[in-house]
Amino acid sequence: MPDRLSTKQRLQIHRQKMPEQDPSVRTANFHEVNLGFSEQLALLEAQRCLQCKDPRCVKGCPVGVNIPRFIRLLSEGRMAEAAQSLLCDNALPGITGRVCPQEIQCESECIRANKGQPVGIGYLERYVADWARTHLDHHHHDAGAESNPPSTQHQVPASPPTVTPDASAHPITSRSAASTAAGRKRVAIVGSGPAGLTAAGELARRGYEVTIYEALHKPGGVLVYGIPEFRLPKAIVAQEVQRLEAAGVRIECNVIIGRTFTIPELLERFHAVFIANGAGLPIFMNVPGENLKGVYSANEYLTRVNLMAAYQFPKTDTPVLHGQRVAVVGGGNVAMDAVRTARRLGARESMIVYRRTRNELPARAEEVHHAEEEGVRFHFQTAPSKVIGNSENWVTGLECIRMKPGAPDESGRARPEPIPGSEFTLPCDIVVVAIGTRANPLLTSTCPDLKLNRRGNLVVDENGMTSVPGVFAGGDIVRGSATVILAMGDGKRAAQSIDRYLNG
Repeated sequence: MPDRLSTKQRLQIHRQKMPEQDPSVRTANFHEVNLGFSEQLALLEAQRCLQCKDPRCVKGCPVGVNIPRFIRLLSEGRMAEAAQSLLCDNALPGITGRVCPQEIQCESECIRANKGQPVGIGYLERYVADWARTHLDHHHHDAGAESNPPSTQHQVPASPPTVTPDASAHPITSRSAASTAAGRKRVAIVGSGPAGLTAAGELARRGYEVTIYEALHKPGGVLVYGIPEFRLPKAIVAQEVQRLEAAGVRIECNVIIGRTFTIPELLERFHAVFIANGAGLPIFMNVPGENLKGVYSANEYLTRVNLMAAYQFPKTDTPVLHGQRVAVVGGGNVAMDAVRTARRLGARESMIVYRRTRNELPARAEEVHHAEEEGVRFHFQTAPSKVIGNSENWVTGLECIRMKPGAPDESGRARPEPIPGSEFTLPCDIVVVAIGTRANPLLTSTCPDLKLNRRGNLVVDENGMTSVPGVFAGGDIVRGSATVILAMGDGKRAAQSIDRYLNG
């Protein structure tokens, strides 16, 4: 066990740098960019934690992870206990340790950030989660294996089969005192993205029979179709899903709620329903030429590459256009994912077109830094006004106009305004539109009692319940486009609310 350090000694330890693939190498592959801490780096970084009596970092975590506890256990070399602690609070630590924006949440609240660099909470979370995958989960599944794939025989069961998980295998499988009160009540979850998976894990831990209905042929939602392999390997998502299945969660794929079943039909068979199907309809620019060949929504572009493995075509069935000059419109994490994917698909020039300033980029600073290292060009304060094409309707360029800050909009930020006479053309052969998404109206159209706001998102109360009793919702279907960790926070709170609702 490492010796205990004084506060002064801890303060002298500098933040440890995450090992990465070299930019010149990684742009030619889809392997993970961040390589993960070694044991030595993890122990050093864990020793930096001051173990505050009033840990503000916990308040900054949307899922309420007891951060000082798992870091203390890690620093003492008590890895199994560190993993147990982390997994009791967070059903998907291998995912959040990779894609959660810790720098604006838990790490921004770290007291060490006041005079230097915060503790690398996300890096440590990833290290512990990866250790757990190797040492706790291998009893049931090989990493990334799909020996027991999710069911595609969809049905709304009158009496779902009783699953008896191995309670010793993992903390998520342990039954809380609520399991007796739950009486094995049934809960349906619509969508297997971060909100749905988190709610499923929390409900399974409380003793409920949980069935997830997923529209795609693989579970994971945006985690598998939206986030590239070089940021979040699919094997990580697969094993997090397998852990939930070991806890008794049933997953049925190729089920579209609103078409295969409706919400009222689910309520006939389940005691409660949690809607977490995200916001999957892309928003477009509404400019001339947007229907030309070579224009993609980020959803389609990334789904083809991430879920359908189009980068391996023709070994796989799904192709994707490989442009030499790719322009991605937008400034969020999705835009960064798309433009960095284009580089890996062989684009000689890949660029971001963003209508605001660099300081207003919503993407994670790390993703922007990685994009710049990989040769991505940024056109700030630039807005597309027209997609230009040739006589065969293929994209040849993007007509743009320079922007300047205007009056504040509803978010409080300066609204971009065009500068007359500043028009110019960016030559490109692929345009990817990554300016946001909205909710698909299919589900809500078959349940008119569900109240929507003006953006088409579900309206919920402080408990996450919709206007239909027993139907809860969270994630992007409520928030609009948001982060993985915020969706997970919604899922965890919804599970707690469902538990109170069914046992109140």
